Amino acid sequence: MSGAGARTAMAQIFHRSTNTISKVTIFGAVFFLAALGWVVSVLARSSYSTGTRNAYDQPIPFSHQHHAGELGIDCRYCHTSVEDSSFAGIPATKICMNCHSQIWVGSSMLEPVRESYRTGRPIVWSRVHNVPEFVYFDHSIHVKKGVGCVSCHGRVDRMQLTYQENTLLMEWCLDCHRHPEQHVRPRDQVFNMAWEADDQAKLGPELVKAHNVRNQTHCTACHR
Repeated sequence: MSGAGARTAMAQIFHRSTNTISKVTIFGAVFFLAALGWVVSVLARSSYSTGTRNAYDQPIPFSHQHHAGELGIDCRYCHTSVEDSSFAGIPATKICMNCHSQIWVGSSMLEPVRESYRTGRPIVWSRVHNVPEFVYFDHSIHVKKGVGCVSCHGRVDRMQLTYQENTLLMEWCLDCHRHPEQHVRPRDQVFNMAWEADDQAKLGPELVKAHNVRNQTHCTACHR
């Protein structure tokens, strides 16, 4: 078959519309992948994935609003290691019983607390704030640098049932690490949920310098 005949045969195999279909298919695939990426990005930041605003079932419906807000109990009374350890600490049953051996002693709602105290078996709470195992977070260094509880946990003193206020995603952490002046406060106000600066834009940079807060955005700051 001559060269001209071969070309004619090839032209008969593929219809002219094939070129148009191919172009439409390629561009359609690009737009589909872009839309899929957008959907995945939105889903990853949604409360479905991050767990924000979800209150978990607990063995006892403990109210931070009542204890921290109405009664004014300091965070450190229950979270005893928050100033000295990476872990804030879950209160031992004895801490609960310091008060509840004298008040609400017959409450059926608090029976799990009394049983835990009698048997020595700790109360198994459902964890609310949880970062991946490959992320290192130290409560003590944040407290020492003047980052208030409310910056990460929100107004816990207003939560009837505790939930996660922020996404805890890497981009959320990095935003604070890049701009610590927006969040730092005097060290004596770290545990004061209601404290607000008169002028954070002025006070923030001063506290960053006074507390020796460095811009920790290198990988090993959190991934070790």
